Amino acid sequence: MRIWLQLSFVVVVLLVVVFQSSEAYGYGGISHEIGKKIDRINKMGPYLGIVVPNSFEMDPLLQSPSFVADEKFPFLDFSGRRFRFGELANEKVIVVMTGLSMLNAGIATQLLLILFKVKGVVHYGIAGNANPNLQVGDVTVPQYWAHTGLWNWQRYGFGQNDELALESNGDYTRTIGYLRFSDYNNVTDQNGKRGGNFLNNVWHQPEEIFPVYGTPEVRQHAFWVPVDKHYFTVAKKLKNLKLGSCVNTTCLPRTPVVVRVKRGISANVFVDNSAYRSFLNTKFNATSIDMESAAIALVCLQQKTPFIAIRSLSDLAGGGSALSNEANIFSSLAAQNAVDAVVRFITLLY
Repeated sequence: MRIWLQLSFVVVVLLVVVFQSSEAYGYGGISHEIGKKIDRINKMGPYLGIVVPNSFEMDPLLQSPSFVADEKFPFLDFSGRRFRFGELANEKVIVVMTGLSMLNAGIATQLLLILFKVKGVVHYGIAGNANPNLQVGDVTVPQYWAHTGLWNWQRYGFGQNDELALESNGDYTRTIGYLRFSDYNNVTDQNGKRGGNFLNNVWHQPEEIFPVYGTPEVRQHAFWVPVDKHYFTVAKKLKNLKLGSCVNTTCLPRTPVVVRVKRGISANVFVDNSAYRSFLNTKFNATSIDMESAAIALVCLQQKTPFIAIRSLSDLAGGGSALSNEANIFSSLAAQNAVDAVVRFITLLY
């Protein structure tokens, strides 16, 4: 009996040791070691999450004298992401790079909010410009964000008065509006009218969301997602922020400014087409065009976390401005202007 009890004790100890030292790779879980680090990190929180698309936009922030990396926990790698810890403008922050696209932005933000004690999210980067009244280098702070890449592509021969496929079940809607491809045909008939187009119409759709404050598996819908009201109010104080206007000896026609705008949009599309840019501006009153912000906004909406996005304009999407190849010349300036705005914003926030 004594031997059996001793053997049982040894087995239990071995199981505990194995569990604590395993990485649980097969199930995508958090290892005991990583879990302990996360616990220690969260005890020093809460943090402000800083979410940025790529290293080109992140490096100016990491190199800024306003950012001081944490000496004990400079970073934690988990699930393909590196979460950097430190202080920015004397505020505790976690910086994470998402990578290109809505999917990557959503995954990185969800991990950030699940793993760590985060009190708010500030997203920043560069963006295409759909508003010809603004210029390269201007920093925009949209009040609302939408994902405009979720479509119901209507079959040829059907129009605005015809019900969409699966519209009757509530899966799709015609309330937001559509893009009619024939409006952009180059060929017209003898009366000067554009003919039909086999691509017909695409109808913009809202996202299905499942907020933490809702009922599991009961969907809600969201198209225009507002940023946090307090954050947006604070952003008004950025109006007179001094921004850079030159790259080496090449300077912009005027000094860039920070401006709060009504709407920004995101989709898994790099927009370098003036006709589509004009459509987005006319249809949605959109200014900033990017590939990540709306995904982060949607995750924060569902996780009930304050959010704002600050995007510096790197080019007039599709060209047409007096600045030839503006994105190639001024992207670094736009990235630095975005960082300067973020640092100042955080200084004003708390």
